[in-house]
Amino acid sequence: MSSTLVECVPNFSEGHDKAKVEAIMHAMQVEGVYILAHEMDADHNRCVITMVGNKEAIAEAAIRGVGKAAELIDLRKHTGAHPRIGAADVVPFIPIEGVTLEECVAIAKRVGEEIWKRFGVPVYLYEAAATKPERQNLENIRKGQFEGLRDEVAKNPARHPDYGKDAIHPSAGATVVGARKPLIAYNVYLNTADVEIAKKVAKAVRFSNGGLRYVKAMGVEVRGLAQVSMNLTDFEQTPVARVFEYVKREAARYGVIPISSEIVGLVPKKALESAAEWFLQIENFNTAMILENRLAAVMGGNKPGPGKDDGSFGVSVFIEKLAEPRPVPGGGSAAAASGAMAAALGEMVAGICRGKKAYQPYEAELTSAIAQLTKLRHDLTLAVHADAVSFARVVQAHKEAKTASAENGPHLIEAALKKAIEVPMAVAMRARAVSRLIESLKPMTSKAMASDLIVAASLARTAKEGALANVEINLENMQDEEFADRIRQQISGLV
Repeated sequence: MSSTLVECVPNFSEGHDKAKVEAIMHAMQVEGVYILAHEMDADHNRCVITMVGNKEAIAEAAIRGVGKAAELIDLRKHTGAHPRIGAADVVPFIPIEGVTLEECVAIAKRVGEEIWKRFGVPVYLYEAAATKPERQNLENIRKGQFEGLRDEVAKNPARHPDYGKDAIHPSAGATVVGARKPLIAYNVYLNTADVEIAKKVAKAVRFSNGGLRYVKAMGVEVRGLAQVSMNLTDFEQTPVARVFEYVKREAARYGVIPISSEIVGLVPKKALESAAEWFLQIENFNTAMILENRLAAVMGGNKPGPGKDDGSFGVSVFIEKLAEPRPVPGGGSAAAASGAMAAALGEMVAGICRGKKAYQPYEAELTSAIAQLTKLRHDLTLAVHADAVSFARVVQAHKEAKTASAENGPHLIEAALKKAIEVPMAVAMRARAVSRLIESLKPMTSKAMASDLIVAASLARTAKEGALANVEINLENMQDEEFADRIRQQISGLV
C-alpha cells in the first residue's frame, strides 16, 4: 500500500441520470484509487464523488473522469439549483497522509494542463493552486455560471482560463481544479419555502459579508424548502456545531427555524466528534473515549495514553472487534496485523542489539534491517484498515450492480474484486520480506532474544499464508482470466 494518500472530490453537473454517473465512476477506476462514496442530488442536478489514492493514480483517475463527463454532459441542456460552469465543475485535491498541500497544488496543475490537452476543456486553478488572488475563491470563478462565462470569456482578459484559450468548451464548459484542506459541504433546511430568507441567513453567516470565518454560504430552494447551502473550509477553526447555531439564530430573526441539516459527501470524523462535545456537553471529553479511535490507535501501534505503558497497548479492542459477528475486520486484517507485529518484533530485537559492543561488526546490517522493517511495519499496519475497506467495497459493488446497467454492473464487481486481491497480495509480499529479514537477524543478534525472533518468524509466516488465502478466495470469482493468471503466477513465486 502506498505511503501517500490524496483525496479527490470531483463535482459533476449531473444529478438525474444514474447511468451517466456510473459511466463516469467506471472511467475513474484506476489501479491505486478507491472510490469511497458518491451522492446524486436531483434538485441541485449535481453529483459528488469521493475517492482516495496515491499521488500518481489519483491524478489520472480525475483526468479520466473529467473526460467522460465532457463526453456525456451537455450544459446547454442543464438546469439546477447549484451554480456551475462545467460538466466536471470542480476537482479539488486534498492531502490526507504522507503528502503536503504544496504537493497537491502540483498535482492540480498537472491535472489542469492534461485536461486541456486531452479534451479541450479549459481549466481555472483555485484555492491553494490559484495563480491570481481573486481566483482563490470559487465563487469569483463561477460568477455568471456557464452561460455568463461563455459570453464574457472572449471579451474580458481577466476571465481567461489558466489552461486553454479565450473560449470555453461548447457543451462541457470549463473545469475548476485546485488543492485545499478537507472541506465539509453542509446544508441546513428551514421550515419555509421563502428562499429570500435563506439568502439573508446565508449572507449573515458567510465570511465575505462579515460572518463566520471559513464559511461560504448561499440561499437556494430545494424540494420546496429554503436551504442555506454552505462550504466549511476549515472545520477545526469554525466547527459545524457553531455554524448550525449561527444559522439557527439568524433564522429566528425572520420567525423560522432549521428543521434538518445534511452533509454532502464524506465528513472527517473529528468534525462530528466536536459536534458531539458541543451539543452533549460531555465532561472531560477526549477523542480517546471513542471506540473507533481506540481501535485505530491499536492498529497504528499507539499506546492508550500518557502514563499507561502497561504492556497491554489496548490490543484487546482489536481482538474484540475481530470477535464481533460481522465480516470486517476479518482474516485479511488479522493477517496484516500479524505481519506488522512480526516486523515490530524484528525492529525491537535489532534495535536492542545495535550499538552494543558485542554486535559492532553488524552495525550497518542492523541499521539497514531496522529501516526496512520500520517501513514494512508501517505499510502492513495501513493494510489492516485497507483490507477491511476493500472487502466492504466488494459488498457495495454487488449491491450497486443490481441496479446498474447490464454493461456497468459486472465492471463494478470486477474492479472491486481486483482491489480486494491487490491488498492481501501486497500483504503477502511484505510478509515474505519480513520473514527474510527476521532470518537474517538470527546470526547477528543476542541468543537471549531467539524466542522473540521465533515468534516473529511464525507471525510473518501466518501473515503470508493468511493473506494468500484471501487472495485465492477472491480469485475464484474473477472473470478476467488474464489478471487471475498473473496473480496465480505471483502466488507460485511466493509459495
